[in-house]
Amino acid sequence: MGLAPQDYEELIRTVHDQYGGMSKAHQQIALFITQNPNDVAVKPLNAIAEACGIHASSFVRFAQSLGYDGFKEMQSLFQKRLSTAAPGFEARVKALESELSAHGQQGSKGFLHDLVLKDIASLQELLSDIDAASLDAAVNILEKADTVYLIGQLRSGPIVEFLRYVLTMLGKRAVLLDAGGGLATHMAKTIRANDALLAVAFRFYANEVVNIVEQAGARQVPVIAITDSTLSPLAKNAAALFSVPERQYSFSRSLAAPMCLAQALTLALASKLQRAHDPRIPIVTQP
Repeated sequence: MGLAPQDYEELIRTVHDQYGGMSKAHQQIALFITQNPNDVAVKPLNAIAEACGIHASSFVRFAQSLGYDGFKEMQSLFQKRLSTAAPGFEARVKALESELSAHGQQGSKGFLHDLVLKDIASLQELLSDIDAASLDAAVNILEKADTVYLIGQLRSGPIVEFLRYVLTMLGKRAVLLDAGGGLATHMAKTIRANDALLAVAFRFYANEVVNIVEQAGARQVPVIAITDSTLSPLAKNAAALFSVPERQYSFSRSLAAPMCLAQALTLALASKLQRAHDPRIPIVTQP
């Protein structure tokens, strides 16, 4: 067994390199720790295992397979990352958990209360996790593209619908690869190297979206991917990759964080296209 990774970045690279040969349980753990590094840093093993749906002993074996004596040794890398990258996160987690357990509301208002608190946490993580270089790269791709193709299905649909609207209003040619009629795959074959593809997909990834991204990548089409993990099937073909954090939801993924990211991308693009510090989206109707 080789030397265990000595820092968080090396650990993540090692997980990426070994992911294809991992067992299904270890792949599930790999996905969880790359999607939830802050939770891995601050929560006890049993809580992490429960959230992942995998027995705690499997986390120990996962760490040992990477060269560590046990889970605690691997967890220390996540803690070191958090102490330098996002001080104060642990306090926010405790405050969130306290709020969620103490409000005591039931029914519809209780659901609203919980969702708002979790969305606030997701937005805070988005701000700390998304780097400026990736944003700049994505905006440059969008600016240079002759036509921006958009694809996102199921719960990702509203994000690409919004992007089509804003890009069109900014004067960019935007084509939505709509699943309706079964033509998305055929439409994607018309994407050229001077165009761009912006794809949105979260677990469980829509097969058609994954296939279209792979085909576009093989043809050297610039791909911008908004997804939930650097281990997502969209990641390997992405020229600009955004792994969007989320809190644990029992019903469905919230769109607050990815929609906020989509808005930020279009706002930055509008600023470049309009050469303005306070860009505006043209309105369709006058009051």
